[in-house]
Amino acid sequence: MGADLAHVFCSKGAATVIKSYSPELIVHPTLEESYLLSKLAEKEKEEIKQKVLEEVEKWLPRFDCLVIGPGLGRDPLILDCVAAIIDSAKRDNIPMVIDGDALFLVTNNPELVCGYPLAILTPNFNEYKRLVARIMGPENDVLSNYHDIPDNNIPSLLKVLANRMGGVTIVQKGEKDIISDGNSVLISGFFGSPRRCGGQGDVLSGSIGVFTPWARQFLSQQDQSVTKLVTERLSKNPTLSGAFAGSLLVRKAAATAFSQHKRSTVTTNIIDSLGISMDELFPL
Repeated sequence: MGADLAHVFCSKGAATVIKSYSPELIVHPTLEESYLLSKLAEKEKEEIKQKVLEEVEKWLPRFDCLVIGPGLGRDPLILDCVAAIIDSAKRDNIPMVIDGDALFLVTNNPELVCGYPLAILTPNFNEYKRLVARIMGPENDVLSNYHDIPDNNIPSLLKVLANRMGGVTIVQKGEKDIISDGNSVLISGFFGSPRRCGGQGDVLSGSIGVFTPWARQFLSQQDQSVTKLVTERLSKNPTLSGAFAGSLLVRKAAATAFSQHKRSTVTTNIIDSLGISMDELFPL
């Protein structure tokens, strides 16, 4: 995507594999898994959790955005640490993209992100329905079971959901990506591929994670004549603009990859197509 540096915080067991995948990644084998600490007392576990948090916190001032969730898993101790990291990132006003297993964490603990305008959630359709049921269910018995949530009129319901969550940006992934921050709705239906690959959502999360701080920096300029086109056509909200740009790029890359590989397209083909797609959509 063009990020200067990418840091990955993971468990010790995953660190070597991740580092071997790409030597350019800066890998921190910081996270601890519960089963390795099962014989420790609760006080000792809490001390380890605090050490994990301190290790991550010392890096936070250097980061422009966090992408939380892809490959995370649902280990209770790791999720506890992630919840504390989210709170720390909020205090530093760092944008964060919540995807994968971090959506599971946030759906069960929505107070982690509710009211934080720099949070971007990227649920697929079932994750979106669970989120609707969690946030809106207590006030509407029809929504108490996520299987009962209607499939039609998603833009309107998504706008209400984002508003109820205090202005977070939500990207409901699908045939068309529907994006809302509770004030407006954008629909990204350009390009795309008939083949959806496992891991494509992770590429989207990373892309949004790069575009959002770019949009934040661009929209913070004092000269409004420079930002006028973006604010009029998209939004003054950098998370909404970043999410739309990320969606557009990944859909274009997926279309490019499919034109070459057809049904055998995999996510690494989409990654390989990001550079040319970026140049075609956003030429320097």
